[in-house]
Amino acid sequence: MKKEAKEEKVNKKGKKKKHIALRVFLVIFLVLIILAVVFAIRVHQNGGGLQGILKTSLGHDENTLQRLDKIYCLILGQSENLTDTIMLASYDPKTQEAALLSIPRDTFIGDNINYASEWDKINATYQTGVENTLEAVRKITGINVQYYLKVDTEALKVLVDEIGGVYFDVPIDMHYTDRRQNLYIDLKAGYQLLDGDKAEQVVRFRHNSDGTTYPYEYGGEDLGRMRTQRAFLTALIEQSIENMDLNTILSFLDIVEKYVETNLDFNAIKDYVPYVLDFKIDNLKTATLPGISGQATNGLWFYFVNEDEVQETINELFYGIGADDEDDENGENDEGNEGNQISSENIVDGNGIPDDEVIDENVGQGITVEILNGSGSSSKLSELVTRLELEGFEVTQTGNTTTTTNTTIIDRGEISEKALEKIQEILGVDNVTSGSSEDYTQVTIIMGRDYVM
Repeated sequence: MKKEAKEEKVNKKGKKKKHIALRVFLVIFLVLIILAVVFAIRVHQNGGGLQGILKTSLGHDENTLQRLDKIYCLILGQSENLTDTIMLASYDPKTQEAALLSIPRDTFIGDNINYASEWDKINATYQTGVENTLEAVRKITGINVQYYLKVDTEALKVLVDEIGGVYFDVPIDMHYTDRRQNLYIDLKAGYQLLDGDKAEQVVRFRHNSDGTTYPYEYGGEDLGRMRTQRAFLTALIEQSIENMDLNTILSFLDIVEKYVETNLDFNAIKDYVPYVLDFKIDNLKTATLPGISGQATNGLWFYFVNEDEVQETINELFYGIGADDEDDENGENDEGNEGNQISSENIVDGNGIPDDEVIDENVGQGITVEILNGSGSSSKLSELVTRLELEGFEVTQTGNTTTTTNTTIIDRGEISEKALEKIQEILGVDNVTSGSSEDYTQVTIIMGRDYVM
């Protein structure tokens, strides 16, 4: 009897423990359901989907976006401890606008071009520390950029492969071999799916092994490469956002940790992540730092910044201020900007001038002209072609180029002074520079927005 009573007592205790455990489980389950419901409601309030999940996970509310400032960051593409890619990027989560400004690696940052050396190129600052590169960009642009991203080309390859490749229109046939850098580029022009290896080939290409490169109207070697880099980065951003999910985001974070060096604080930028998913590629503006390539008197080639146009480009690209929005008091007239121009006495053309001199009694007859339209107006282009042809000039080619303010005449051969004066008269400008000779044209006109019909 005692044994049976003891067993009954043990059974009662066991049943009681099971009831307690069941109650605890039900309470925990109920709490989890409540938390899940609350989380789901918050996700819905935050827009739903992946973006809503991210916002809720990060503790966002309706006021979070208003607290986020526009962010600026310098992107540096590196390979073998060198950087040939320098871009200033910005993103504003409130307006969903972004911008990319390519800065040529040979940009002159010295004080006196008469004593310039290789160390007066902006990419040389990279060798002495990225903070020096940041400071150089601040001086050129006037933007107090504090953050940087040093991206190894290996990161690009892994990132492209992670999203299954990037569809991109390769602008020209690319064939180049550099065994020292273990760089082998072999691509045909045209729209195609690029894997990581081919993506690296596209962004590193400058010229073919036979010396040919991008056509002049596209931008030449370095300018052409920067244009291609911006176009590819645009495609990469667009296609990454289209295919974004939680696993992709986690993979991106792993790639960043492994291949990217940055001074960005994750705690400072994590709140921007959900809003990037809203970004539309049409809101991305891109440009190259305005300027012109030339040689200093010591024979070194540099990219000389046009300080007047830089300010206009910065205003348009990063602040949404067009030339029409600027007051005359900002000093945009030519007379007030003479101190910002580089003296032509200190820059010479390294390619020489053809021996054959064009002298013609009929001013424009026999002189070939190319026009690159940087005014943004097709009607202005048509009108200029008509005016030149009426004076006997042969317009052999027209095309579009990056929007610019000031019209420039590039004399590619010894045309008569009278013919040059006629072109200046038609354009209403006297901004003339020399350039290398071309088989198909003797004068190139880069038509800016200052051209008046």
